[in-house]
Amino acid sequence: MIVLIAILVLAALAALALWLKKELEQLRAASGQQLAVQLTERNADVDRRLAGLVETMDRRLGELDRRVDHRLESAARTATAIHQQLGKIGETNTQMLDRAKDLARLEQALRPPKARGGFGELLLGNLLADTFPRDKYELQYGFKSGERVDAVIRLDRALVPVDAKFPLDNFNRLIEAEDEAEREQHSKQFVRDVKSHVDAIANKYIRPDEDTYEFALMYLPAEAVYYELVCNKLGGETGPLGYALERKVIPVSPSTLHAYLLVILLGFKGLQIEEHAREVMAYCAQLGKDFSRFKEDFELVGTHIGRAQSKYAEAEKRLGRFETKLERAADSELEPGAPETVQELPRALDAA
Repeated sequence: MIVLIAILVLAALAALALWLKKELEQLRAASGQQLAVQLTERNADVDRRLAGLVETMDRRLGELDRRVDHRLESAARTATAIHQQLGKIGETNTQMLDRAKDLARLEQALRPPKARGGFGELLLGNLLADTFPRDKYELQYGFKSGERVDAVIRLDRALVPVDAKFPLDNFNRLIEAEDEAEREQHSKQFVRDVKSHVDAIANKYIRPDEDTYEFALMYLPAEAVYYELVCNKLGGETGPLGYALERKVIPVSPSTLHAYLLVILLGFKGLQIEEHAREVMAYCAQLGKDFSRFKEDFELVGTHIGRAQSKYAEAEKRLGRFETKLERAADSELEPGAPETVQELPRALDAA
C-alpha cells in the first residue's frame, strides 16, 4: 500500500515535472519573442537616432568646411595683400634710401660755406616770394658802403635787413661730438662764431642813415640750430641769444621767420589803413575849409540880403508918403495966381 502510494506520488511528480518543463519552454519561447520584438524596436530607434546624428554631423561638418574654406580664401587674400604691401614697402624703402643718398650728396655739396649760404638765400627768397608782393622786398640789396645784404623788406618808408648766411661748421662738430669735453669745446667755438656773425650783421646792415630800421633779422637755416641757439641756453647768461638781442639782431628759423613775416604783413596792412585814414582826415579837413568858405559867402549874401531888405522897406515907406502927397495934391485946389510948387520926386538912388 505504501509502495503504491509512493509510486503514485512519483508518477504525479513526474507528470508535474513534465508539465513544468513544457510551461517553462512555452514561457521561454514567449519571452524570447517579446525580447526579440523589443530588441528590434530598440535597434530601429537607435538606428534612427544614429541616422539623425550622422545627418547633423554631416551638416555641421559641411558648414565647418565652408567656413574653413572661406577663412582660407580670406587668409590667402590677406597674405596676397600683405605680400603686395611688403613689395610697396620695399619700393618705398628703396626710394627712401635713394633720397637719403641724395641728401647725403646734398650735404656734401653744401658743406662749403659759400654753397650753404647760396642755398639759404634761395630758401629765403622763396619764402619772401610766397609771403609778400614783389615790390615789398628786394634780394641782394646794396648799401652805399658796398656791402650787400641777402634781402630787405620794405616796411612803410624804411627797410628790414634779413641775413641768410650762418656759420654751421662748429655746430656740426657740436652735434657729432662723442664726449662732453669735445662738446663743450665746440659749443664755445659755436658761441664765438654766432657772436661774430651778430656783430657783422649789426655793423654792416643796421644803417638808419640809409633808411633801415634799427634792427635786423638773422635767418637760421634749420630748426635744430634755432633750438640749440634759443632753447638750449648756450653760453649761460652771456649766451649768443642775449647778445644778439642786445645788438638788435633777431634770430629766426624757417618756421618763426614765417610768423615774423606775417606780423610784418599785418604791419603793412595797418600802415595802409593808417595811410587811408590820413587821406580821409585830410579830405575831411579840406571839406571843413570848403564849408568855412561857404559859410563866409553865405553870411555875406545874408548881409547883402538884409541891407537890401532894409533899403526896400525904407523905399516902400517913402513911396507910401509920396503916394499920400500925390493924393492930397489931386484933391486940393490950387489958389488963383499962386505959383505952383512942384514937389521933388524921391531919387531913384535913395530907393536903392
